[in-house]
Amino acid sequence: MINKKIKLLLIFGTVFVITQNIFSQRNILDRIVAVVDKEIIVESEFNQQVDFFVFNNRVDPNTPGLRQQVLDVMINEKLILARAIEDTNIFVTEDEVTQQLDAILQQRIRQFGSERRLEELYGMPITKIKREFRDEMRKQILSQKMQQFKFSSITVTRREVEEFFAEYADSLPPVPEEVELYHILKIPAKSSDVISAVKVSAQKILDSLRMGGDFADFARRYSQDPGSAKAGGDLGFTRRGQFVKEFEEAAFALDEGKLSTLVESPFGIHIIQLIERRGEMINARHILFKVEADTISDLVTIQLLKSIADSIRSGGSFSDFAKRYSDDTETASIGGYLGRLSIEQLDKDFSGTIMELKEGEISQPSRVQTGTTYGYQLVYLKKRIPEHNYSLDMDMKKLETFATNFKRNHEYQKWLETLRKEIYWQILWN
Repeated sequence: MINKKIKLLLIFGTVFVITQNIFSQRNILDRIVAVVDKEIIVESEFNQQVDFFVFNNRVDPNTPGLRQQVLDVMINEKLILARAIEDTNIFVTEDEVTQQLDAILQQRIRQFGSERRLEELYGMPITKIKREFRDEMRKQILSQKMQQFKFSSITVTRREVEEFFAEYADSLPPVPEEVELYHILKIPAKSSDVISAVKVSAQKILDSLRMGGDFADFARRYSQDPGSAKAGGDLGFTRRGQFVKEFEEAAFALDEGKLSTLVESPFGIHIIQLIERRGEMINARHILFKVEADTISDLVTIQLLKSIADSIRSGGSFSDFAKRYSDDTETASIGGYLGRLSIEQLDKDFSGTIMELKEGEISQPSRVQTGTTYGYQLVYLKKRIPEHNYSLDMDMKKLETFATNFKRNHEYQKWLETLRKEIYWQILWN
């Protein structure tokens, strides 16, 4: 019988298992472990999920029943996918696929240290990785939406939270040290002089291409898009919704073989050529010239943040200044609030900054990567919460989440019993 701790981890770790499936690498001669409807689970994929679960939840890989439990979770997800495909009320847009795929890719790039390292591990450029895994990403989102549709309305009362805590308090791990953080982000402005200088360089390349220059050769030599430069700028076949608006409008407006004028997007300045059109899909290639802020812009931004910090230290409200000055659109409206975060969730550089701060202190301006560009931020540490055991007084919201998941899981298991009777599945090897 699997122990109570592992049971809880499997309940609360299901979403993690799904997410990791997206980038599972299959060997050419992989053994099939299980078949579920029209989907298969292969041995390498299964072993990777066991390893991910063991590593991230710090459990003994030899725990009796663990491998079977992980396989059951994977089979359950395939069953849910099969039902979601049948349900006409559940659908996924191309934009949703693009956004979630990009988010997971950014996580992987941070995990492996660089975009180049990720490309080396998968043996293909970023643009091809996106194409290869789009279908898996779509399936994952479809499965997630099916579960949300079935169980998102399930809630718990305070009494149910208290009953859950009384039953499982001894099995819950300690709450790691947490910090309540706020920030103000400023992105240095790109001066018109810098943009003009980049456009002059890009125009020279465009003129050479119009005179018969080799696009692929120029892309390999000059493009600053590491994901496509080595492939001669080739982005492969794509549908609408996979590019930023400015790039997409220019690319889809081209005739086959034609070159665009200079196209400005959040990524920089592009030269685009349409290679081929197949119905609603196009195969385009591009040369990217990045536009970076100059040193003066950086210094102006840093000085502004220092001035803001001085004003706050003199009695100003961090929240008010964040609403007025922060370029982080997601947090500015709520006063720069980043949340109550575990120290373990923070990346190494950021956690180093936080560890030096005392409660109520504001950091010096520090450089931070944000999307395709960078900025500078002030961080305000409002409160430190030391590591502690869960309690109803301090951790009600977390316990409410656990209890809700527990209740949803009960209904989830009942639903799975039905799916296992209605949809074909079979374990071929274990």
